[in-house]
Amino acid sequence: MKRIICLMIMILMMQNLCFAQDKVTFIYINGSNTNAQRDIDWFNKGIAKFHPMLKKKIEKNQNIVGTQFSKYKFEINPQPKIFFWGDQSKNDIEFMHSSLDLTKNLGAPGAYFARSMISAYLHDAIWVSKTYHMLPILEKLNASVKEEQKKGNKVALFGYSAGTFVTYQYMFTKYRYVSLKEVFNEAGVSDDVKKFVAANPKKNTCLSAIGAAKIGTVTPKGDLIIDDIDKRLKENYLKIDEITEAACAPENVLGVVNYASPVVVFYSDLTDPKFEYSEYNKYLIKYIMENDLVFVTVNFREDPLGFPASRNLTVDEMEKSTGLDIESPKGIFYDNSKVKSWRSFAVAHTSYYSARRIFSNAIVKTMTEGYRFQYDPEFQAKMLKKRKDN
Repeated sequence: MKRIICLMIMILMMQNLCFAQDKVTFIYINGSNTNAQRDIDWFNKGIAKFHPMLKKKIEKNQNIVGTQFSKYKFEINPQPKIFFWGDQSKNDIEFMHSSLDLTKNLGAPGAYFARSMISAYLHDAIWVSKTYHMLPILEKLNASVKEEQKKGNKVALFGYSAGTFVTYQYMFTKYRYVSLKEVFNEAGVSDDVKKFVAANPKKNTCLSAIGAAKIGTVTPKGDLIIDDIDKRLKENYLKIDEITEAACAPENVLGVVNYASPVVVFYSDLTDPKFEYSEYNKYLIKYIMENDLVFVTVNFREDPLGFPASRNLTVDEMEKSTGLDIESPKGIFYDNSKVKSWRSFAVAHTSYYSARRIFSNAIVKTMTEGYRFQYDPEFQAKMLKKRKDN
């Protein structure tokens, strides 16, 4: 009898293991000018219609292989989570509109129309790209991600339009790709500090934690200035693991999907080799690829504000470009900015939710194609030949 009971318990345990599912919450981050109620309603309604279709497409598609989205059984939460930041620029944009109204009867109507269109699309993008506006938004987003972690959920971040600035800066400042040992070696700290660090190894951290721990500060030019007082530097260094847990992204983030993205236009200086941030971008790419993370960009080809995030590179090309060895790559770093929306350029930027069938299929295809481009030799050769021919 005892054997039968034990066998039944084992079967139940195995069933629980087989059918256990991770829950994944999709967090949608708004874009420009969603600070008026009608704009907030537009975003909410668009996500409410789009999310169920994307959930169904991803959960049923068997071709998203090799990524965290398929390695474990998972269920996407039916309720999307919406992260708003546009309302924080409300006072600024109201002032801008009042200034525009003063010019309505001055000059040509065409000029007024052009000013209105430019301000409508670019105001919040410029506003949020400023560091002093961005940092509080990143802290609120990180708190939202940690709420899901407490519930036992993983998350995926979806950045729309200027919301792609938020997802990019979240990865850049909150992902744990920074080795303080390497930072100290490059910063030229004293031999005494180097020996101390070697004797007291710590986990990788993020740029936000370095500032929070008062180990160093980042200048507007992108230079990381390390504290030059050894005693204080050692004391703060010993606290870094604790501060990393508080300041950095938790490890429940599966990745980022950016769309309608103008991010490269506003952060193009990060490609300048003289800009120290570009050095950290290299380590961010390495971190994404080695830690099985997803970073994909999907743009409608008709979208005038949807810019390719980068040229699609193989792992070998990434290593050559960054000068870093990427060990046991598993992640996806891929751009698909050639999706046909069948919308005119005038409305394509705001058509991602109304064209939800096209858009959800494009996300699935991009993740599938991105994985095959990196890890399927035949498919990669085909894509490289096509790139060469073009």
